[in-house]
Amino acid sequence: MNTHDDEVRRYAHLWSDSPHRWVIWHAVDGTMVFDTVTNCPESIDDGPALRGVLRRMREAGAPETNDYPGGPC
Repeated sequence: MNTHDDEVRRYAHLWSDSPHRWVIWHAVDGTMVFDTVTNCPESIDDGPALRGVLRRMREAGAPETNDYPGGPC
C-alpha cells in the first residue's frame, strides 16, 4: 500500500542533493520545484505530495524565488 509519506519520499533527492540545484519557484502558474541543472521544472503532479516535498525542501533550507531561476532556453 502506497502512503502519502511513501509518495513524498520518492522525491527525497530534491531536499538531500546539492543544496542549490533545486529551487522552489513561485511562478505565475503556481509554486513548483525547479532544477537549475536541467533548466526545467520537476514534475510532481499530486498536490498533497507537492506540499510535502515543498515543506521538506524548506526545512532543508532550499532557496525560494519569485524570479525565473533558470538560464536562457
